[in-house]
Amino acid sequence: MATPVLVAVIGSGPAGIYAAEALVKQTDGNVRVDVFDRLPTPYGLVRYGVAPDHTSIKSIAKYLQRVLENPAVRFFGCVELGRDLTRADLLDCYDAVVYCTGAMVDRQMRIPGEELPGSIAATDFVNWYCGHPDAADHAFDLSVEEAAVIGVGNVAVDVVRILAKTAEELRATDVPEQVIEALSRSRVKRVHMIGRRGPAQAKFTTKEARELGELENASIHVRPEDMDLDPVSAELAENDRHVRGNVKVLNGWTGEPAAGRARHIDVRFWRAPAEILGTDRVEGLRLERTALDASGRVVGTGEFETLPVGLVLRSVGYQSVPLEGVPFDEQSFTVPNDGGRILGADGSPAPREYVAGWIKRGPSGVVGTNKSDAAETVRHLLADLEGTDTAPKRTVEELLEARGLPVVTYNDWLNLDAAEIALARTLDRGERVKLARWEAMTSACREAE
Repeated sequence: MATPVLVAVIGSGPAGIYAAEALVKQTDGNVRVDVFDRLPTPYGLVRYGVAPDHTSIKSIAKYLQRVLENPAVRFFGCVELGRDLTRADLLDCYDAVVYCTGAMVDRQMRIPGEELPGSIAATDFVNWYCGHPDAADHAFDLSVEEAAVIGVGNVAVDVVRILAKTAEELRATDVPEQVIEALSRSRVKRVHMIGRRGPAQAKFTTKEARELGELENASIHVRPEDMDLDPVSAELAENDRHVRGNVKVLNGWTGEPAAGRARHIDVRFWRAPAEILGTDRVEGLRLERTALDASGRVVGTGEFETLPVGLVLRSVGYQSVPLEGVPFDEQSFTVPNDGGRILGADGSPAPREYVAGWIKRGPSGVVGTNKSDAAETVRHLLADLEGTDTAPKRTVEELLEARGLPVVTYNDWLNLDAAEIALARTLDRGERVKLARWEAMTSACREAE
């Protein structure tokens, strides 16, 4: 292909940036990739989903940064699909479009009382402590003494850990200053982490679980009876390394919890949320004891208990949201596709439109999973374009200028990056402190270094 391929990538998280990298590699650089994001910052969940005290995982941003600094790749921040540019606009300006918008909302539990104040999505809490501008002004009632986190995946473990840590323990991280101040006033003493199934079905990694037992400020306990394994679970624990590691860690927490800690983590398996209690706000959580039936399904036993919690955070899975004009499957919460090729209502590929990441396959895998996923999509994209002449009708620069959109460039982002690093020095806090409010972020983007 003598003429460079022009591709728009929607979303600058790992899936989007890995797609840009695959396009550069698979075309030997004979490409121009424009990466769009509605935020002024790149890196998606690496910036806004990875827990602030997991600095080794956050270092993935340094790898993603090298992709954005490739001359064939450009970053367009503060540009939102459906608001600033339409699907038709993109197809007019590019040979192909790859949607990589991830999974942005929590699934609901669909139980009575879920709408009460104090019942919140874990995503909202994570966005808040990770400095997402949409959550900068969120307020959570941390004056309660007991909280419940529903779910036993890595996100649930992150939320439990943040609630159990002191603000001082988080000062060396990039948590926004207003979040540190709010956490310093927290009165939470007991955090319940609740799973519908047993310990063998827990989704957290052994490394994440182990960290909970290493907190200086919090003791941890699992009821010995919750660790009883049915034959299927026992076989999993014997043959599956991940399950075996989790069960070993959890068994280590069945003894008497350490004394003298300000906070306590209570890990509870075989409990399903049945109802959130309260009149004007959350005052309790009713749980039903569960078991597995002969087919391996979770069923209620009719045995109930109530926890006196004032805060409930649900972490029971993520789902993607539809993109304007793009096909969407309301059952799987993904864009229908075949190896990344978007499929229309009749099942045939939609010309020049592709997906990668969670919106392609659902919320599964780790950050690195997106690399092979994006590479597959790009292989199909380039194969489809081979021998075709798409001839874009206009340039995206013309469109953006005509609409007067204040685009954030990669160099603008570097200004914001520098401002956060400088703020950390001013506050004597770690390597960076995130700016979380839109006005402060966009202002920093416009300032010269």
